[in-house]
Amino acid sequence: MKIIVRYSTKLLILILLILTATSGFADQAYIKVGDAKAKKSTLAFPYFNSLSANNTGAVLAATGEIYNVAKKNLELSTYFSIISKEAYLEDLSKKSLKPILEDAVLGFTFDPLKAIGAEFVIRAGHIVAGNDISVEMYLYHVPSNKLIVGKRYRAALNQATKIGHILSNDVIEALTGVRAPFMTKIVATFDNGNGGPKEVVQMNWDGSNFDQLTQHKSIALSPSWSPDAKKVAYSVFSKLIKKSGASLSNVSLYVLDVTTHKRTLTSFRPGVNSGAVFSKDGKSIYLGMSQGSGSADIYKISLNGEIESRLTKGPAGAINVEPSLSPDGSKIVFSSERGGRPMIYVMNADGSNVKRLTFKGMYNSSPSWSPDGSKIAFAGQDSSNFDIFIMDSDGGNLKRVTSAQKPNGKPAHNEDPSFSPDSRYLVYTSNRTGKSQIFVSTIDGAEERRVTNDTKNYYRPKWSINLE
Repeated sequence: MKIIVRYSTKLLILILLILTATSGFADQAYIKVGDAKAKKSTLAFPYFNSLSANNTGAVLAATGEIYNVAKKNLELSTYFSIISKEAYLEDLSKKSLKPILEDAVLGFTFDPLKAIGAEFVIRAGHIVAGNDISVEMYLYHVPSNKLIVGKRYRAALNQATKIGHILSNDVIEALTGVRAPFMTKIVATFDNGNGGPKEVVQMNWDGSNFDQLTQHKSIALSPSWSPDAKKVAYSVFSKLIKKSGASLSNVSLYVLDVTTHKRTLTSFRPGVNSGAVFSKDGKSIYLGMSQGSGSADIYKISLNGEIESRLTKGPAGAINVEPSLSPDGSKIVFSSERGGRPMIYVMNADGSNVKRLTFKGMYNSSPSWSPDGSKIAFAGQDSSNFDIFIMDSDGGNLKRVTSAQKPNGKPAHNEDPSFSPDSRYLVYTSNRTGKSQIFVSTIDGAEERRVTNDTKNYYRPKWSINLE
């Protein structure tokens, strides 16, 4: 048995790997990514066993949060069909977390799980010491009676939900070889529901830990993460004072260090400086700039605001905006009205070899390239409303992801898509509830979850790239 200890002061959580099939996750991929569409794996996930006598209300509440967070994440993954607790043939709450071969007195047996068709089972229990809660988890492959991974997690009671996110991440990674995005963040802008000032906010991907990052008391636009998720680029409506004393309205670009909260005014050329996205190495920024003219083009600038190159030039004054980079940094997808209506185009990172990708709809915008490089999502208007669409990176295999109605029966707007780090989910905004709220769904739209549930309006959410 190999013991691995990882400690993160950022998360304030201690994770001990206590038992695995190898020194890390199992090499075998029990579930192939993409197979869930054809067949979901049956998972037995009974409620956590209590491993101590400390079962106060606070403890039970924390345990319930951990279990419910993990269960919802596993359901959203679309990999699993979770077996109802009423189907169990053995009362697992009266059994230990280990099988009878390891615990001859209280160990559980695999045969009752096989009889109800379980392919995998998660056995977990909790124990409390002071203000900390520990969860011990074992994931088994039922047909082979085999342990896949075992872990112990420890966190303060008031941070218990993080255990649920990490546990579900670990289960999915152990079975697929790909880490899920349940410990990542989203950045967006918001107003208080009255259409007033818009500020930048970061939050956990599930909407928890709302953290307002700016206080401009103006209109903040189009935030975007750096590759390491330590910086956010965004734009703000501001006034520039000329030497003559006259003021000039401007959309200026800032870069904010989310750790130190240091803010840098990066590009304030007259006109629009917006729609920024970091380069793959995080040392440059691509954005749309109008340079005081009526139309914007895509430029590459350094982090100190110096222009490195101009990538588009019209034609004929056409607007070219909203760049999104391919994961290898070699191509840029963007929106342009050069064909008459705004459509989605792709070009090399130096601006060469421009190719039109979309030809349908009235207005296509806000493209987003998936981290695995295979897909591009965008917001498309094909009638009176916008919906999220997804296509292959070459423009083929176009599919609609969203379709929702407001309470009055009219179609809702679904806009501003951004991919999760594992490319399996999209985050976007929808006004189906009356306010512009944040939603997350699988890329086929089969599973969807509302992320924010308040009276605010949210705009342009972006999923962080890194996987913790």
